[in-house]
Amino acid sequence: MSIQEIKIPDIGDFKDVPVLEILISNGDSVEIEQSIMTLESDKATLDIPSPSAGIVKELKIKEGDIVSEGVVFMTMEITAVDSAPTIVEEAPKEPEPEPEQVIEKTEETEDYSAGPAVRKLARDLEIDLTQIKGTGRNGRILKEDIKQAIKTPSNSPTIPEIDFNQFGETEITPLSRIKKISGTSLQRSWLNIPHVTQFDEADITELEKFRKELAPEAQKRELKVTLLSLLMKATVVALKQYPDFNASLDTKQENLILKKYYHIGVAVETPNGLVVPVIKDVDKKGIFELAANLTELSKKARDGKLSPTDMQGASFTISSLGGIGGTAFTPIVNAPEVAILGVSRSKMQPIYQDGEFVPRLMLPLSLSYDHRVIDGAAGARFTRHLSFLLSDVRHLLF
Repeated sequence: MSIQEIKIPDIGDFKDVPVLEILISNGDSVEIEQSIMTLESDKATLDIPSPSAGIVKELKIKEGDIVSEGVVFMTMEITAVDSAPTIVEEAPKEPEPEPEQVIEKTEETEDYSAGPAVRKLARDLEIDLTQIKGTGRNGRILKEDIKQAIKTPSNSPTIPEIDFNQFGETEITPLSRIKKISGTSLQRSWLNIPHVTQFDEADITELEKFRKELAPEAQKRELKVTLLSLLMKATVVALKQYPDFNASLDTKQENLILKKYYHIGVAVETPNGLVVPVIKDVDKKGIFELAANLTELSKKARDGKLSPTDMQGASFTISSLGGIGGTAFTPIVNAPEVAILGVSRSKMQPIYQDGEFVPRLMLPLSLSYDHRVIDGAAGARFTRHLSFLLSDVRHLLF
């Protein structure tokens, strides 16, 4: 056994981030990859795993401290070492190795060499490292190689760089961190999923009346019931009728994993970009509880305080632009989900019924889905059934 100094690992492009929560104390026994600390970032929060199993000897930081990659935050009596992507050095501190001597246990397997941080990134992005050409020493795969592979999948041509100043005045505005992170995920989904979008409309005239009738009780509970709460309940009923929409393809694309839980991701606009917190077990919650969940997670999203668990586990996603406007759009499937529902602003329209035109409140729906799993007929049936459910709240009882 030995006493080692544990440092803040590679946390991407984040620097000088505050320590939100410390999950261990001096003397605690910890397991490999157990979450030991939570850092706060612009996007959400970052859980730091333990690189080893051992006993905490001394914590060198406290909640509220500002840290960056490489900062020593504790010493530990090591009982086992794994390949979690945390920098570990023997105490007392030895001279740091040369840049190419990476402080990681490097894995040599098949035809590639990569450290644990790179392998974890590849797993998260569902990238086959055997298809990546490493640019590090002796062909070692670096994070930059993975990022480049995402930018240029299957050797597709890149967009040429252009000096726009030759045409007129320009200004450089850096993308927010959240847009950089989500951009990679969106590009991966768009390139890997054959998208189809089904457009439809739902008559929510009666549903809107019901929502307004809930206002007095909601006010007593200091809540606001929005259309989204009711839409989530209707969506779950539709997902139970059409389970292929509440599923994921396995990594070999040979089997469909049907999910027996109904966790709905809800796209939320924040000052730094779009995030997707997840409402768990929607099928088991009432309208008021869902309204409370939506209010709480939306506030956390705007304040940048969402934890990783707040954004994990969705089986289906809803993206609503109703508060802004528009008539329709084509949302990108949030892989590994197989479908996403887009909702635009409802509006009164003259609908021909029983020999005359009557004013009805119509809600535009845009359902994008993975055509490998769902065909056009199933997509149309899903939106038709959802429209039926939304036309009368009593349909949700069956």
